[in-house]
Amino acid sequence: MRKYVAECIGTAVLVLMGCGTAMLVGCDAASGSGYLLTALAFGLAIVAEAYCIGNISGCHVNPAVSLAVLISGGMEKKDFCGYVISQIIGAFVGSILLAVIFSAGGVADMTGGFGSNGLAGVGSNAVAGLIVEIVLTFIFVLTILGVTSKKAGHGSFGGLVIGLTLTFVHIFGIGLTGTSVNPARSIAPAVVALCYGNSEPIASLWVFIVAPLIGAALAALTYKKLEG
Repeated sequence: MRKYVAECIGTAVLVLMGCGTAMLVGCDAASGSGYLLTALAFGLAIVAEAYCIGNISGCHVNPAVSLAVLISGGMEKKDFCGYVISQIIGAFVGSILLAVIFSAGGVADMTGGFGSNGLAGVGSNAVAGLIVEIVLTFIFVLTILGVTSKKAGHGSFGGLVIGLTLTFVHIFGIGLTGTSVNPARSIAPAVVALCYGNSEPIASLWVFIVAPLIGAALAALTYKKLEG
């Protein structure tokens, strides 16, 4: 149970800080400042949580990461289900907190969707969105598997590397899909946005569930082959 609570808290922090930053600064392609701040918020949230709950649950805070660990033989199916449920609950906690903070504070939501993902950057093309998210998730999860491998020997620097990699994929992907690479992070903001009358994120939500899971599975299978 401690692991599940840790995953719930970790995912809540990720959504609160990452999506909250996106809501505050927007994603201004002209200056790029919104991209960088949002990317850093997601990356730094992972760094903080990795050193906070990493020794308790491994700090997956992402169903795609948990799927890769399951495929790699690092966890049982029962724990996988518990992790995913906890991560989704945590994402909703983070999104609801954002709704409370922004509604009570009267702060403008620059994204109009509580930091949810979308396909505007790829011309609403679902295939392009799938490709982007599969590739970004593949890169992110492959890095996680490499850094956390017993053969790697990265020690205490693992959390920093993972956080920087999440920042890295966000910098490229924000302008295209908003960068999900995490189904829980996409589900909760889309549902909360729907509750506030914005149905647009829900229409493409399936892309941000399916693509990260495919990317994670491919990364796990690839890493197993590479590592031998």
